[in-house]
Amino acid sequence: MNKLLPLINSPEDIKKFNLIQLQQLVQEIRQEIIDTVAQNGGHLASNLGVVELTLALHYVFNTPADKIVWDVGHQCYAHKLLTGRRTKFHTLRKFGGLNGFPSPGESLYDIFATGHSSTSISAALGLALARDLNQETFHVIAVIGDGALTGGMAFEALNHAGHIQTRLIIVLNDNEMSIAPNVGALSGYLSRLRADPKYLRRKEEIEQILRKLPAIGPKMVKVGDWLKESIKHLMVPGTFFEELGFTYFGPIDGHNLEELISLFQKIQTIKKPILIHLMTRKGKGYLPAEANADKFHGVGPLELTDKKPDRKNNPVSYTEVFGRTLVDLAQEKKEIVAVTAAMVSGTGLNYFAQAFPGRLFDVGIAEQHAVTLSAGLATGGLKPVVAIYSTFLQRAYDQILLDVCLQNLPVTFAVDRGGLVGEDGATHHGIFDYTYLRSMPNMIVMAPADEDELRHMLKTALEYPGPAALRYPRGPGQGKPMLGKPVNLTIGKAKVLREGGDLTLLAAGSMVLVATEAANNLAKLGVEAAVINTRFIKPLDEEIILAYALKTKKIITIEENILAGGFGAAVLELLMAKNIFNISVKCLGLPVQFIPHGNRETLLSFCGLTADQVVVTARSLLNHGGQLKATQSYSQGRF
Repeated sequence: MNKLLPLINSPEDIKKFNLIQLQQLVQEIRQEIIDTVAQNGGHLASNLGVVELTLALHYVFNTPADKIVWDVGHQCYAHKLLTGRRTKFHTLRKFGGLNGFPSPGESLYDIFATGHSSTSISAALGLALARDLNQETFHVIAVIGDGALTGGMAFEALNHAGHIQTRLIIVLNDNEMSIAPNVGALSGYLSRLRADPKYLRRKEEIEQILRKLPAIGPKMVKVGDWLKESIKHLMVPGTFFEELGFTYFGPIDGHNLEELISLFQKIQTIKKPILIHLMTRKGKGYLPAEANADKFHGVGPLELTDKKPDRKNNPVSYTEVFGRTLVDLAQEKKEIVAVTAAMVSGTGLNYFAQAFPGRLFDVGIAEQHAVTLSAGLATGGLKPVVAIYSTFLQRAYDQILLDVCLQNLPVTFAVDRGGLVGEDGATHHGIFDYTYLRSMPNMIVMAPADEDELRHMLKTALEYPGPAALRYPRGPGQGKPMLGKPVNLTIGKAKVLREGGDLTLLAAGSMVLVATEAANNLAKLGVEAAVINTRFIKPLDEEIILAYALKTKKIITIEENILAGGFGAAVLELLMAKNIFNISVKCLGLPVQFIPHGNRETLLSFCGLTADQVVVTARSLLNHGGQLKATQSYSQGRF
């Protein structure tokens, strides 16, 4: 059997295929996704679940003239394979290669950049309204998952779309298994019937005839409407969407390619907002992913077997240390509760869920609600810990500022995935949190240098009477021994790791290890650099920083955060506030740019945040003649 995927260079190439060929293409696409993710890592289960859906959309609609907006974007691999990027697919998520999410700069078929959830309906509705104002006629399709539909923004968009009644297609990709199967056949039949334009016309014609009957006509129409709605409320899912103003079809088997194509062809004449409810299976076509969809949501490179990876020699991850430490602390304090936004396992709260199921609150993909819920819990006398990835926490900026900080409530923010997270790229790097968190009144911000320090910072945050954030990176720790129970740290107190009189390296969080290695390398060159683990981004240890600034006269700040408003900026502000202007300062950090995807080591080197690059900066600072002005610097990357 000849392969079909090598023949696909655009969606136009699939339109000449028959159903048997399309079904063959489905299997080839699945295998290509599995093989590529096995090499590069990526979002496996979610992409395997939408192959038929993606193929049907591109087969029926005229993309890119018709617009497809993918929610979250981690289900776009088949879309990329069908839209001219097949030959580059092996570069997926690699530095300089294809983005793992929709990227308008990469292709005309990627209409809207996505990486966070619950945005597709809003964006699609905006596109539809622009189309209407420009008197154009193309279709707009938003593809959203049932998980993303828990986000409040999705409901806001549904409410607006149903109200204005412009032409819009929403595909709800539901991969939950809790929908009762006994309603599937009936609702599938009703969907096919209602999708037929002839049915819609006949329904209107019958109502017109009934209304013309003398005396009883209007009453008959009302009785018919009442009977129809009563039966629908009892038997047919989707009433909620109907009440919002959508024409609802479903649930429909999202892996039945023939049915999907037929439905998409029929609905194109409907001039109202439509919601199509599909049932799909995450991991479809790869048994390990079907059986453990959550574990195969986002994966690194993997063996295409059931063999489990050997983790005996790997240091425990920061996430696991956080989760286990929180359980230990919660055993001593019943006031401690945990809150997360659909990331129980991802944030390490699975341990807490097992130990204290009644004290864990998973609110779904609703970060704003998670934060304000925590504010309410704190107001009620509890000690909530909100565990959310850095990139997602920024969605709740206003809630942190006004619902927590304004009231000075004791809410602890466990900010996981701080810094560069690697192959997921710009939408997932947690590189803004120092900046926005340290600007908030009453908030303290900590960053551990290793996994043991994380334990102490978590206890410190829970003992602090106001809002506190601890920010830690993705992946394994430093292999630091964790002995004894966590202890309270003195708020705002840094730790001197190495003495030196030539210059001072002020490092925050993940960059402490880099600074220490750089100092060791400088010592081989005859340069003695002091290394200070600042521990606290806010408040700073003014005493230690000023003492070493005056002692060495030369400072390099190092952080895995954007330079604007970050840790280095805080040090500069401190020196300015104390009227100290005769100090040479270099701030190393991330440029105020969106950092591309690639493995973390490559990105750190690209941004000038390796020990060797710190040494180069230090030598330049030491060799520079005369007084230096305080500056911010970073590598000359191609951003």
